[in-house]
Amino acid sequence: MSFDSRAERALPIARPARDPRPGLSGLEPSQLEAWLAARGEPSYRVRQIADAVWGGTATSAAEIRTLPAPLREALDAAFRFDTVADTELRPTDAGLTEKALHRLSDGALVESVLMHYPARPGQRERHTLCISSQAGCAVGCPFCATGELGFTRDLETAEIVDQVRHAARRLALDGRRLTNVVFMGMGEPLLNLDNVLEAVQALADSRRFGLGARHVTVSTSGVVPGIRRLTALGPQFTLAISLHAARDPLRDVLVPLNRRWPVAEVVEAARAHAAATGRRITYEVTMIGGINDTEADADAIIDLLRDDHAHVNLIPMNPVAHTPWEASPMETIERFAGRLRAAGISTTVRRNRGQEIGAACGQLAAERAGEPAAPAVARRRERIVLESAAALRGERSHEQAPVLPAGAGR
Repeated sequence: MSFDSRAERALPIARPARDPRPGLSGLEPSQLEAWLAARGEPSYRVRQIADAVWGGTATSAAEIRTLPAPLREALDAAFRFDTVADTELRPTDAGLTEKALHRLSDGALVESVLMHYPARPGQRERHTLCISSQAGCAVGCPFCATGELGFTRDLETAEIVDQVRHAARRLALDGRRLTNVVFMGMGEPLLNLDNVLEAVQALADSRRFGLGARHVTVSTSGVVPGIRRLTALGPQFTLAISLHAARDPLRDVLVPLNRRWPVAEVVEAARAHAAATGRRITYEVTMIGGINDTEADADAIIDLLRDDHAHVNLIPMNPVAHTPWEASPMETIERFAGRLRAAGISTTVRRNRGQEIGAACGQLAAERAGEPAAPAVARRRERIVLESAAALRGERSHEQAPVLPAGAGR
C-alpha cells in the first residue's frame, strides 16, 4: 500500500492568496508594447523597461529612474516586477555553490542552485544555475527530497524566469554572467511544459535575457507525450532524461512514472528527438549503493543506449532522510563508468556539491516544511526496502503510476 508521510507532518500555516498581478518577466515584448500603447506611452518605453527587467540592478518598478513617476506607479499596480517575495542564500564549497530558497507570493517555496566553475586549461569559466519548474513534485522518486514534499502547484512563467534574474543580478555585482541554465530543480518540467517553454523562450530571446537555447538543459523523468511534443516543436535546448535504471522492475521503484511510460518507450521517444533535432540526449543516473550500481545495471544501460547519440552522467546520491539508501562508493561509480565507456557510451562522473547546505533538489524546502514523524519515516523506509528487494529479484511493481495533476503529460 502506498504511504504518504506528508499526512503526519504538523499542519501547515495557512498561506496567503497568490498575487494576481502577472510578472513582468513573463510578458512577451508584444504584450508589453500593447499595454504601453494603450496608455499612450512612446514606443521607446518598451526598451527602457526591458533594460531594467533583464539587465539592470533594479529590484522594483520604483527603482526604474528612466521612467516618469506616474508610469512607475502604473507598472507597479499592473505587474509584479519580481515574483519572488523573499530569498534565503546559503553559500558553500568556498563560495563555488550557492543554494537559494525562494518564497513566492503565496508562501510556496522553491529552490535554485548557482554553481561556479573556474576557468581551467581548455575550458572557460562557467556559471550554471539549476532552477525549479514546480513547487514540489508529483512524480515521487524515493531518493529525492522533493518527492517527500509532494506536489503544490505549477510555477508561472515569471516565477521560473525570476530565479534566473536573481542569480544574474548576484553575478553582475562581480562583473560575471550566467552561462548555463538547467531545469533540474524541484518539479517535473514536462508536466508544466507550456510555462517552461515560455521561460526558455524568454531566456533565449536576444531582446530579453539573451542566453541562447543551446545553453539551456531541460530534464524529464520520462513524460513521453511531453518529449514527443518537444520533438514536434524542434527546440534547440538540450534534453536530459532522468534514467536511474535501465531495467523496468527497478525503474518502477526509482522513477514511479516508469509504471506509465516504461523505459524502452522513454528512450525511443528520446531517440526520435535526437534524430529530429541533431542534439545529443543526456541521461542522468543517480548512483545508489547496492541498488543500481552493479555490472548488470551497467550492461542494461549499454543494451538500451548502444549506438545512440547519447551521453550518460553518473551522480552519487545525495543523502535523503526518508530513504534507507546511501551513495555508491566512488570506486564503484568509476568502475561502472569504465564499463559504459568500454562499450562506446560517452560517460561523465559528477561530484556532488553543497551537501552540508542541502543543495540537492528539495532538501532545503523539505527542511522548512518540518520533518515527518519518526513512525512515518520508518514505514516509508521499510516500504522502500521491500519494493527495491522485489525489484532486484526482477519483479515488477504492483503500485499504480503517480496521480498527476489534471491535464499533465499531454
